[in-house]
Amino acid sequence: MQTQPLLTAHNLHKHYGRVHAVRGVSFHIAAGEIYSLLGPNGAGKTTTIGMLTTLLRPDEGDATIAGFSVTRQPQRVKEIIGVVPQEIALYDDLSARENLRFWGRMVGLRGADLAKRADEALELAELRDRAKDKVATFSGGMKRRLNIAVGLLHRPRILFLDEPTVGIDPQSRRRILDTVKELNRGGLTVLYTTHYMEEAQELSHRIGIIDYGQLIAEGTLDELITQTGVGERIVLTLEAPPADFAPNDLAQMEGVQRLHAEGDTLTFEVDDANGRLPALLLHLQGLGLTVRRIELQEPNLEAVFLHLTGRALRE
Repeated sequence: MQTQPLLTAHNLHKHYGRVHAVRGVSFHIAAGEIYSLLGPNGAGKTTTIGMLTTLLRPDEGDATIAGFSVTRQPQRVKEIIGVVPQEIALYDDLSARENLRFWGRMVGLRGADLAKRADEALELAELRDRAKDKVATFSGGMKRRLNIAVGLLHRPRILFLDEPTVGIDPQSRRRILDTVKELNRGGLTVLYTTHYMEEAQELSHRIGIIDYGQLIAEGTLDELITQTGVGERIVLTLEAPPADFAPNDLAQMEGVQRLHAEGDTLTFEVDDANGRLPALLLHLQGLGLTVRRIELQEPNLEAVFLHLTGRALRE
């Protein structure tokens, strides 16, 4: 993988009235890299992509893509980026092929070249056998795949994918994730936004964690684990804990670095899961509590997010 950044964002800010949606976001993406912006809904992911793709003008800061400024040279930027928005950008009354031809003409493609690229896009989306069918008859997953194919028609150097798997079935999600990895193996640079931990963990060379408009950490998964110092986790599900149960008292037990309680589930971040489990179970038994499920987890992206924000990733 090349180390020269293809995209550099510097101190991006965006306000909507009194709402400071993006607060000084800075990061870079190397050519050939999949970089994920991970964060909950409302964290600033879509607003950040809007600024990087010239749809929104930053109130402060700037970004460059292949050396072109998104504020001073937006037309040059548009020529080299592909954008797959969170909302489906297709015409239901047109067929898959007609949609591809329409959007291809919008980016300057014509004639045999447009026909060839439309065929390639249908193949990529696994929709060649549905090429003549109206998009209105497609499932959500099929529309998502065609949406991605549209963004690739002009062969961009970097593809922006904004929450491309929201609201689709697991099989369609799997196809999209596999497609992203295949495109990246072919050399395409990808900026991918998601609020699904498992997607960011599977796809990304590097991950930027964004929350309340701020980039609070970034790096490879191993780097994020090292930066935050998260430990192993013990996840205990209790059998009908009483209303007066005070789980935070358990945070003072030896070896417990952090405790997160949600409903009947207790998540302990500990220095040694196997070593600390017996004492935890014994203590809970002494409190008259029954544990109905035990799970031991290695440090992962969810643990990093929980450590950084003090809460699970909200929808």
